Parts: sequence; structure tokens; C-alpha cells
Amino acid sequence: MHPSVFLAAAGPTLHFDLDFFLDFVFHPSSALIGGLAITIYASVIAQTVGVILGTLSALAGMARNRVLRAISGIYVWFFRGTPLLVQMFLVYFGTPYLLGVDLFPRELNFDPISLRGAVVAGIVALAINEGAYMSEIVRAGILSVDPGQAEAAKSLGMTYGLTMRRIVLPQALRVIVPPLGNEFNNMLKTTSLMSVIAVEELFRVAQAANSATFKSFEAFLGIALYYLALTTIWSVLQGAVERRLGEGTAASTDTRVSLRARLLGLARPNSAGLGR
Repeated sequence: MHPSVFLAAAGPTLHFDLDFFLDFVFHPSSALIGGLAITIYASVIAQTVGVILGTLSALAGMARNRVLRAISGIYVWFFRGTPLLVQMFLVYFGTPYLLGVDLFPRELNFDPISLRGAVVAGIVALAINEGAYMSEIVRAGILSVDPGQAEAAKSLGMTYGLTMRRIVLPQALRVIVPPLGNEFNNMLKTTSLMSVIAVEELFRVAQAANSATFKSFEAFLGIALYYLALTTIWSVLQGAVERRLGEGTAASTDTRVSLRARLLGLARPNSAGLGR
């Protein structure tokens, strides 16, 4: 039924419940605090694993071995070309059919931590998806480093792995970190998709509050403020990290972005990340 029908039925009694909104935001329930915790740690874990997968994929994509390049290409092609929502369903509901075993039962025990299988499935889907995007970001960062430096390291007898760890990747970080920060900012919001597999993160908590009270606007506006607070805090931290990496370089003044520009999406093109 169209929302206008409910508005017409409600008539003049429909109003914004300020008391409910303030209580929801500033006196959070245990469910809301738990949802906030899931949103934060799911984002951190998924982004960390995504960076690792992306780095491995980028290195494989630049390897001389055709098989490794093919695997990396297919991985990036599939997970960047299909919706994350579909991937989440495939991971959570599809793996039991594919493997014949349920990888995400109701409860998973990782002493001393116990997690719901749906939470783990959501984190896995987010991480695999993020790895495909990070692969392109890391590859761009590596390509930004002068190839002559790798050749010089090779002439000194350094192995490929040692050259990457000590010469190439440290310099590539200055290119990788800004889009990496943007990806994590996006990750904090994308965790809301975990609600479709019944993970009680922030958005799912708002849905439950709406179902119980029918205070739709108040509940979802309150959750929007929580997401806004998370992304704002991260934007401040990201700016500090970028300034630290830019210290002592001639280009640091060109890549520095103010907090206002970062929050309003006014970053200059040379400091913008490779977003999705």
C-alpha cells in the first residue's frame, strides 16, 4: 500500500515525536549499543581482510604468471561487477549448497569470543567485495612508483618480495591511503546491508524500533545521525593520517584536504580516491 494512504488515514495526528527521537539517540538501548558495536568491528575486520586480499590480488595481477593474472582478473571482474547484496546472499545461503556443509551455523565459537554465523557471513562478504576494489587501488599505488627504483633494487640483489616490502609499497602508501580511507568510510555505511541476513547492526535496530513503535522517521533519522558521527570521526582520523604521510614531501601541500572539503565531498581531484 502506498505511504500516502497511511498519511491520509492518520490525518492531523501525524507528527514528529521529539521526545522519542531524543530518547532514542541520547539514551540508546542495549540493542542500539550492540548494533553500533557490530557495525564498528564488522567494518574494521572486513576492511582489514579486504586490504590483505586486495594487496595479494594486485600483486597476482602484476605477476608474470598467466594463471595468477587470470585468477586476479576474474576475481576483480566478478566482485566489482555484481551487487554486494547478491554476494552477501550467495555467501550466506549459497555456500551450504555449493560445499555441502554449513560454514555459518547459528553460533560460531572463537575462544573466548562467540559470534553469530550471520555476522561472520556478512563480514566475509564485505571483505571479499572490498578486496576487489582494493586490488585496483593497490595496483594504482604500485604503478605510481618509478619502475627504476625496483630495477635498482634488483641490481643490488634484492628479491621481488623484499623490493616490494622495503622499496615499492612504502612509497605507494602515499597514493593508497587516501582512497583506502574513503573505502573505509564507505564500509561503515555498507554494513547496513548485513540487515538482509538478520544481522542486528544499526540499520536492523532501526527497523526493529520502527516495527515496535511505528516511529519511522524518528528511528531512521536517529540511525542516520549515528552513521554521520562514525563517518565524521573517521574523516578526522583519516586527515591526520594523510597529513602524517605527507610530512616532508614537496607534494604534501597539494594533497592536503580540509575536514570541511572531506565531509562535503569537495576534495580536489588529485587527492580523491579510486571509489566505486
